Amino acid sequence: DQVHVSDAQVMVEFENGNFSFTFPNPKNVSDFSMTLYKGHEKKEVCALHLGKEKVISNSNVSYCQTQNSSNSTTFILKNLERKHIDVYTYYLEIFLPPPYIDCCLKETYLYVQDKEDCFSLGLVSWIIIGLIIFAISCVCCVVACCLRNKNQKCESSSHEYNSEYMPMAAVNAAKKTRI
Repeated sequence: DQVHVSDAQVMVEFENGNFSFTFPNPKNVSDFSMTLYKGHEKKEVCALHLGKEKVISNSNVSYCQTQNSSNSTTFILKNLERKHIDVYTYYLEIFLPPPYIDCCLKETYLYVQDKEDCFSLGLVSWIIIGLIIFAISCVCCVVACCLRNKNQKCESSSHEYNSEYMPMAAVNAAKKTRI
């Protein structure tokens, strides 16, 4: 049997704020490792080593989790923030059967939009809109009250002078209403 490294694409999924990168396991291999590196300096994030009888998972960060099935290996990145934006590289090392093979499977640039920024910008804009609407409502109420008070004064003073019920009484000249 010959060692076969699949050329299948890495399956990248985004669900519930988590990124999952799934790789097909190499065929006819009894001992191999998959490692996820971050950045151009290749800082190890997490790794999974599969031997004949045991699976060893290693994570150097809190946001990486590994899963393995008989035909694939998955790296799950959880609770990502802006500081996690970088290039992630996936390496495969095959130990058994010989010869030793070390190959880069894929490089992926991962961009994370900060949740706090989205929330705070949305909240601030809604607060500003609310304050503007409140200010406009207050101005409209003040104008309506002033107009209503002015109309009541005009109506009450218009009957005061030159009343129809007292045609013979001495009265001052009618004042013109101001509008």
